Amino acid sequence: MSPFDPSFESLTTFECPDWFRDAKLGIWAHWGPQSVPRYGDWYARNMYREGSDQYRYHLRTYGHPSEFGYKDIAERWKAERFDPGALMDQFAAAGARYFVAQAVHHDNFFNYDSALTRWNSVKLGPGKDIVGLWKAAATERGLPFGLTEHLGAAFSWFAAAKGHDRHGPYAGVPYDGVDPANRDLYLDNGAYLTGPEVVVQDPWYATEPAWHQHWLDAVTEMIDKYQPDLLYSDGPLPFGSVDYTPGLRAVAHLYNTNPRAVYQQKDRSPEVSAVGIMDIERSQTPEINPLPWQTDTSVGDWFYNVRDVYKSAGHVVEMLVDIVSKNGNLLLNVPQLPDGTIDAECTQILEELGEWMRVCGEGIYGTRPYRVFGEGPSSVVIKGFTEDRVPWTASDFRFTRKDDTVYAFQMAWPADGRVVIRSVTESVTAVRLLGHGPVPFDQVHGVLVVSLPDRAPLQVANCLAIEV
Repeated sequence: MSPFDPSFESLTTFECPDWFRDAKLGIWAHWGPQSVPRYGDWYARNMYREGSDQYRYHLRTYGHPSEFGYKDIAERWKAERFDPGALMDQFAAAGARYFVAQAVHHDNFFNYDSALTRWNSVKLGPGKDIVGLWKAAATERGLPFGLTEHLGAAFSWFAAAKGHDRHGPYAGVPYDGVDPANRDLYLDNGAYLTGPEVVVQDPWYATEPAWHQHWLDAVTEMIDKYQPDLLYSDGPLPFGSVDYTPGLRAVAHLYNTNPRAVYQQKDRSPEVSAVGIMDIERSQTPEINPLPWQTDTSVGDWFYNVRDVYKSAGHVVEMLVDIVSKNGNLLLNVPQLPDGTIDAECTQILEELGEWMRVCGEGIYGTRPYRVFGEGPSSVVIKGFTEDRVPWTASDFRFTRKDDTVYAFQMAWPADGRVVIRSVTESVTAVRLLGHGPVPFDQVHGVLVVSLPDRAPLQVANCLAIEV
């Protein structure tokens, strides 16, 4: 008998495996045909939305979407310089302890040889099993391998392709999504187009039972082909607004296929998130969460965007420290060019992240939350899709713990070289500054005072290892 049934009663007995709790940092390849224009996320939808930036770019670069549509963009994706082994070496050197690949985005294009559709990376475009190549590279380097699926929302999301311009020389000319020859890409979703420019996107998931079954067939296929250690759905557990059954069946099949697997979705309610791991896109929790969770974000846009201003490595480090102190993991996307490479700026971010992790990884990997996640006046803004860098002060700390060591991350280096920590009230026997060595300290009335060297080992988030 299988250990999990497709029910909340059964699936809420899930316990997060130690590999995920210990890993803390994953790298994500959110990559596919939408990288071809180099103009950002949701291109396959917004190129059909008259007046949007991506519509204007598409019109002026490729032509009108009645003549040159997303199907033509997909065929231009070649991934001709894709070297998963070399990239995986970079990701591992940056400190990643798991790797996640996109299996299918809202564009209904699969990054492997799906038996359910011709719109996949083996039959069109690259002529490669992108997912399979990623998995082989991750496995060779001992990294747990995950998949993300964004298919559930595709039915309503792609309805924009059924519209037409309201103004200009192409007014009234239908976009190529109405062509029945390509209905297997654009889907039979005309009912979700309420006007030429407006697409219903609430609820996120379409209500059609046939679509729910197709989603389940696709997710079952990717689980059977790749036995992922992690599966992420871009949205709440499907399809809760109508019927949780497809989602519950998929999660049960994942866990029964791979006993160490983790399922992630974005419903924060305890009764739903308990079937796996709660994921929070581009935000996080305000305090320590009692159960492990994950933030997913990117150094820039989700798909490659020539307009991007990237997060610095220091910003990523500060986010990682704050997230880990609250019992979370960070899954970080590094945008890839359509040919499969990453640019020099992303390479530098990875290199600087790796330099920091080699010094301070002791206080990250394998740790658990301390009694409190931190102290000091500053904190991240808890607001959806808000990731502004925090103006930390020398009084701000974030804590983790491993056995008898408390790790205190100094979020800003004090000008006077003196650290004052009030939260570590246990008897302290020794203090090390990672990247430097032992440092003198005193503890009076429960207040720990540490004297730092003249120079900080690192530019951001230096770490004290406090033996208690």
